[in-house]
Amino acid sequence: MAARRALKAVLVDLSGTLHIEDSAVPGAQEALKRLRSAPVTIRFVTNTTKECKRDLLERLTKLGFDIAENEIFTSLTAARNLLEQKQVRPLLLVDDKALPDFTGIATDDPNAVVVGLAPEHFHYGMMNRAFRLILDGAPLIAIHKARYFKKKDGLALGPGPFVAGLEYATDTKATVVGKPEKTFFLEALRGTDCAPEEAIMIGDDCRDDVGGAQNAGMRGILVRTGKYRPADEDKINPAPYLTCENFPEAVEHILERLL
Repeated sequence: MAARRALKAVLVDLSGTLHIEDSAVPGAQEALKRLRSAPVTIRFVTNTTKECKRDLLERLTKLGFDIAENEIFTSLTAARNLLEQKQVRPLLLVDDKALPDFTGIATDDPNAVVVGLAPEHFHYGMMNRAFRLILDGAPLIAIHKARYFKKKDGLALGPGPFVAGLEYATDTKATVVGKPEKTFFLEALRGTDCAPEEAIMIGDDCRDDVGGAQNAGMRGILVRTGKYRPADEDKINPAPYLTCENFPEAVEHILERLL
């Protein structure tokens, strides 16, 4: 088997890996500073649809993370890119805080349905409106299909179950734009001059973070924080390249073993 190329890029998940809501994972800020001392490009890749990129960056800055806006690639960005390519007018089932990332996208007389995490909009009336649009031929676009995510008070349903409900009711399949889609990871690497084989992903979601990255040709490190549950490692094949207790431990492995 050919030797793997030298590591050039590290992709880092945000929610559940660096922070949980307004609390940082212990030691994550210092670990990120240590990682920045290494000769690698860092990108932050997230499926979060609870807030726009500007608000997300503000949250991370307040938590003490040194992150630039152009280092963050979100599934909201990927969704907007697809909407512009398809030139459609979406019914946006996203949190109101995420709407600024869709500024300039026409939403009158919608002919497409976009689903993110939108607890305030996941009620019968709105879901039925989406259902009828899809029956009339509107494409269903899932920003991502996460089953659940981690909040301070425990696990919470993600958008995946609601997307699956619309798929079931309309006998159609959604186009998914966020993790674990291969195109999402490749887009995140755009401009880094780095091949997938030269990148590694760190995240708390075995399927979407690690499985998706490994399917795209990268290595994946699973961390036991955020939404991680015991035996998650067994849910994907091939198994994660490595499982660590947290982000600082993953960074330590990279600095000591992969550079």
